[in-house]
Amino acid sequence: RGETYISDASLTLEPGSFNVLLGHTLAGKTTLLRLMAGLDRPDHGRVYLDGRDVTHLPVRQRNVSMVYQQFINYPTLTVFDNIASPLKQARVARQEITRRVEETAAMLGIQHLLGRYPQELSGGQQQRTAMARALVKDAELVLFDEPLVNLDYKLREALRVEMRKLFESRNTIAVYATTEPAEALALGGTTTLLHQGRIVQSGPSDEVYRHPRNREAATLFGEPPINLMPMTIQGGECRIADQRQALPEIWRSLSEGDYQVGIRPHHWSLRPLSEAALRLPAVVRVAEISGSETFLHLAHDRIDLVAHLIGIHEFGVDQALDVQVPFRQLFVFEPGGDLVLSPPSSRSTSPGVRGDL
Repeated sequence: RGETYISDASLTLEPGSFNVLLGHTLAGKTTLLRLMAGLDRPDHGRVYLDGRDVTHLPVRQRNVSMVYQQFINYPTLTVFDNIASPLKQARVARQEITRRVEETAAMLGIQHLLGRYPQELSGGQQQRTAMARALVKDAELVLFDEPLVNLDYKLREALRVEMRKLFESRNTIAVYATTEPAEALALGGTTTLLHQGRIVQSGPSDEVYRHPRNREAATLFGEPPINLMPMTIQGGECRIADQRQALPEIWRSLSEGDYQVGIRPHHWSLRPLSEAALRLPAVVRVAEISGSETFLHLAHDRIDLVAHLIGIHEFGVDQALDVQVPFRQLFVFEPGGDLVLSPPSSRSTSPGVRGDL
């Protein structure tokens, strides 16, 4: 199987926090979770839990729970006994087991299923059962390795909301691994961007999304990824790709020279804009409809672009059109990739709040 090595990673996670690990497949998310859980040991460095060095502490001696992609439930046990299994192993009193199982099941909306067996449950109910088993321990650290990836879209949205609520009143550290930027934003808390075993950026999810440290972070925290185009500032003008325009007021502080601009796909508009905006002629390559959204793949001056539009829209292949984006919504990067300028937070939008057509 593919493995990713973690290098130069340092993270401090606070009690009561919800933390997202975001990165592509093999970015190092599962490896980092396994190190936290004690399933793997680091070659170098230490792991601390509540101030205690647990680097070499066996997993069974750690107060840690983990939920996986697959529904791992015992087929011969009822939902009640599946949830109760870690408490029985810890020899918790029977009355206390009943109280905690019923309380946890109620939080997850499966109290009416306690007498059933896993094979009698839907996928969502099975995953709720697995989550309940992880939560009933009242562990110091709860780890989620892409737990919703095998569920349908509507169920995933509902469970995301439930998960955030579950941890709002707990003094538990929750760590949630995902490949989906939208999921990281929906879950809130903090987000750590991982790429090839390295931590690219870490901080409050909304802050990391709106103010990525560099081009790599901006690309990782977006699906589709951010559009990138070359820009040169000279003589009071900016040239983006092959388009020359007067330098907008918000960029007057930038020195002359070469840069890259980044445009989030959902910031493109096909309507004329009344404010200062970048306007580009483009040609349609593919119009991809997904649910109630359209992903428009475009070409401008041999540069590939993607626009994310609300609603279902039909376009012809090689159809010519103009796309626009307000200058205030553009990111500006140095040639080396560091962020120079990001859109003002008060007017920037995230994928959940947009208006493109």
